[in-house]
Amino acid sequence: MTAEVSEFHYGLITPIAAYLMACLGSVLALRCTTRSIGRGRGERKLGWLALGAVSLGCGIWTMHFIAMIGFSVDGASVSYDAGRTLLSLFVCIAVVAVGVFLVGYRGSSPVTLGTAGVITGLGVAAMHYLGMAAVHTAGAVHYDTTVVVLSVVIAVVAATAALWAAVSISTVWATVGAALVMGAAVSTMHYTGMAAVSVHVAQMQTGGQSSTSLLSFLLVMLAGPVAALILAGAIVMFDPEVVGGQRDWHPTDHPEPVGSRPYTS
Repeated sequence: MTAEVSEFHYGLITPIAAYLMACLGSVLALRCTTRSIGRGRGERKLGWLALGAVSLGCGIWTMHFIAMIGFSVDGASVSYDAGRTLLSLFVCIAVVAVGVFLVGYRGSSPVTLGTAGVITGLGVAAMHYLGMAAVHTAGAVHYDTTVVVLSVVIAVVAATAALWAAVSISTVWATVGAALVMGAAVSTMHYTGMAAVSVHVAQMQTGGQSSTSLLSFLLVMLAGPVAALILAGAIVMFDPEVVGGQRDWHPTDHPEPVGSRPYTS
């Protein structure tokens, strides 16, 4: 029989928290990438791009697993494989890094942006379904192929838009606006993917899901990525060039006015 599946075991708390984490990761990634474009030099450029990739990857992954706290299967327990859960995090960060570094070093030409967007979008989708593969429940999980394809398309479009924004938007408020849209796009991808899920169980369990143990496991898994986002936020907040969108100062940026030097014979 088909069990009733819900994404809102705790009401609107999990989707709202998940959306906010996606927005946080997006805004940090946008500011870090903006800092690197045309401003960073050598290792500094590499560092800002890496921080942006980690921020976006952790933000997307954290959004996914906060949302998964609300996942429940009526009459069946839910648990997670820790190894696959962590693997999904590394996959997310690695693939997002490919996209960020492509646009960071090669610019936003249509070919580069399209390639980076497809790679990143497929990586985000892979993270989502790898995370779903970590779910253990007393039933067989099935997916609606059409809805899965739709979720992948949304992931690619969202990733392409995110990378375009990273290299095209520099002001703080425009970045915040773009992050809000990106957070909505990533969350839409997640819940579209979850709409494809159905669970078939041979016999309903009387105990249902152990919400306390599941919540404890996911909170432990979330601790590291959330700490990474907090650290990235601290770095961004204490760098005025990231917050204000200012350029590095060079002597040639402000040439000395003619006649400002004292006369010497």
